[in-house]
Amino acid sequence: MTTTMTAATATKTAPRLRTGDVIELEIDGHAISALVLLASGDAVILDGCDGSTPFVIRLCDIGDVRVFRPDHA
Repeated sequence: MTTTMTAATATKTAPRLRTGDVIELEIDGHAISALVLLASGDAVILDGCDGSTPFVIRLCDIGDVRVFRPDHA
């Protein structure tokens, strides 16, 4: 399940990530925040913004994720 957070509301959406999204997900039992550097139809490249090397994760393996986007309404 994906939750999209905007300035106005939080809504549950299909797991569709876009380049530039800031997301929060759980990896090995730890919640992390990451910037989506590149999103394709089946995988994303994420930057954990912690000095580590960016990593690739398949969308089918991503699990629950919260997406933070500015409200463009």
